[in-house]
Amino acid sequence: MDSAWFGTIDLNWQFLSDLFSIIIIDLILAGDNAVIIAMGVRSLPPKLRSKGILFGAGAAVLLRVVLTFFVSQLLLINFIKLIGGLVILWIAVKLFIEGVPEEGVREATTIAQAIRIIVIADITMSTDNMLAVAGASHGNVFLLLFGLGLSIPFVVFTSSLLSMLMDRYPIIIYLGAAVLGRVGGEMIMTDPVVVKFLAPSRIMQYTVEVVLAVSIIVVGKLYMKWTTRSERAGNHAGNASLPSNSDKTE
Repeated sequence: MDSAWFGTIDLNWQFLSDLFSIIIIDLILAGDNAVIIAMGVRSLPPKLRSKGILFGAGAAVLLRVVLTFFVSQLLLINFIKLIGGLVILWIAVKLFIEGVPEEGVREATTIAQAIRIIVIADITMSTDNMLAVAGASHGNVFLLLFGLGLSIPFVVFTSSLLSMLMDRYPIIIYLGAAVLGRVGGEMIMTDPVVVKFLAPSRIMQYTVEVVLAVSIIVVGKLYMKWTTRSERAGNHAGNASLPSNSDKTE
């Protein structure tokens, strides 16, 4: 089977080697994306989570197919990864705040809202995945599409498992937020502008990743405490403004 645009499908050693490499890449890199999807559907009712995961992962992968052909050029543009890293940090804090089972903080989420968050975060985080699959395919469009398509069941299964575990073990939400903080830090520190001006060493990059991973949880916790205090103050002020029983009888 051969065509000018689709590539050649020959069951030779090179083809099978590339195919195996793409499967391994998908298995290794599915973790971060599964975390963002699991946290994205965390606030959905349990009956809607499967739909949210499937639609979110499907929409993200469809966009990956298109963006893969341009991502290698996009990553060379200044500030692209820096902005993407900041977006991931913002999403990480948002999902942490909505996901932690604390009173007065968690908000209901619709499938549309969950899919929007999943797509934005997944595309932002998937640059390494797209580059790795594109490199392993060696220009073979069949292998490229196979690799991107294969990531769907890997991510869907992993994120479904994580979303169920998050209900039982809330500590996973903390770990997931930390993972997203690390990913955001990695993107920021590998942006061409940051590399040019800071020339960060491995130690510096890892330090920033750890600091941001912890900062996501700290900022989320501080925001939740501030929100809780504001709500209590508002309720106290509202109760104080209500007329007392003695006022009503006069």
